[in-house]
Amino acid sequence: MQPAVRAEGAVKIYGEGHLGVKALDDVTVGFETGRFSAIMGPSGSGKSTLLHCLAGLDSLSEGKVFIGDQDLGVLDDRSLTLLRRERVGFVFQAYNLIPTLTARENITLPLDIAGTDGDPEWLDRVITVMGLGDRLTHRPSELSGGQQQRVAVARAVSSRPDVIFADEPSGNLDSKSGAQLLEFLRKAVDEFGQTIVMVTHDPNAASYSDRVVFLGDGRVVDELERPSADSILDRIRSLEG
Repeated sequence: MQPAVRAEGAVKIYGEGHLGVKALDDVTVGFETGRFSAIMGPSGSGKSTLLHCLAGLDSLSEGKVFIGDQDLGVLDDRSLTLLRRERVGFVFQAYNLIPTLTARENITLPLDIAGTDGDPEWLDRVITVMGLGDRLTHRPSELSGGQQQRVAVARAVSSRPDVIFADEPSGNLDSKSGAQLLEFLRKAVDEFGQTIVMVTHDPNAASYSDRVVFLGDGRVVDELERPSADSILDRIRSLEG
């Protein structure tokens, strides 16, 4: 099966000449459709840079990124914006909710921007799975951090994107809310067939995934299938050793 998103020979350099920093160094990696993948690595390993380039939020210095069979590098700004709106979902550490909108209005925002009502049955199912049925009329200030992040996940899933990119999504949450959020992301894969690529530094968070890709110095250095928190910690220690 063709990966939902992939990078081929990805190089990203910040700055020029001898001051340039190579954040990605010839990365070739794919992330399968309908799976939950995590990207891990020490600070400065390139994991957030890779996520941003895969999502079309940043451009490569060399190489290619594909979402499905679409090469992002050949798209102009308007086409890239359209692709991100129609085929990509985002969940960030900061919830990025609109404070003047209700939870329901935040969830349906991508659909409203696209000028479509979406699929009502799909939206109802997403809202039910995310446990937000009794919070739809509340504004973000009236929701807990965990509830706000669940609204952000529901918003990302609402338009049935090809892939959801999550950057440290549980980073601002307490352990209980973080665990609930990760369970919801897991459900989005298992029950909705969603594809998720998540950057995290937390082995426990990564243990919810189907596969972990490890970066070091801008390169893919290892990966782990069906990870547990303990197996991830063991792999991190072996890479650091």
